[in-house]
Amino acid sequence: MERHVKGSLFVDYVRMLRSRKEVDWKRYLRPEDLPYLEARIDPAAWYPMETFARFGLAILDEIAHGDSFPARAWGRMSLDYLVTVNEGLLVKGDPRESLMRLLVLRGSFFDFDAVTMPQLTDGHATVHVQYGMTARAEQAASFQTLGFFGRLVELAGGRSVITRLTERSWEGDPVTAFSVDWEPPA
Repeated sequence: MERHVKGSLFVDYVRMLRSRKEVDWKRYLRPEDLPYLEARIDPAAWYPMETFARFGLAILDEIAHGDSFPARAWGRMSLDYLVTVNEGLLVKGDPRESLMRLLVLRGSFFDFDAVTMPQLTDGHATVHVQYGMTARAEQAASFQTLGFFGRLVELAGGRSVITRLTERSWEGDPVTAFSVDWEPPA
């Protein structure tokens, strides 16, 4: 079964690739991926997850130079934008409710269960990530997702926020998991 990602996420990758006109993206992408670099991306439409994954790897290699830290930073930064365009996502003073809303919103970006949250309490969340991509792509996407979730807790007022990977599918674990821990808002 082919998996898809919503254009509202896909367009971010396309913008990053388009911004680097000096790069020959054919080195990283397949022929079927290239038309998306020229086409108008509809935020409400569905796009192939395989192309999205290759775009992500191209960005990781060419823009982030193989370092996963920028993926996490980008997740944090893009969450700020997501909050501005999705009224009601952020609940000031309530990190737990904000995380529940993010999970619902994030679920609308994929036509499969890419991100789940098996545990959520006041002060702790466990998040599972299964994008079903290659190990390197899964690693980069997991760091981006970790940045998303940690930043939202901060914006909602969580203090002393700590995010950490607890399982890594790219190292053989059955799923990628991370925890987000925080102290309640003052």
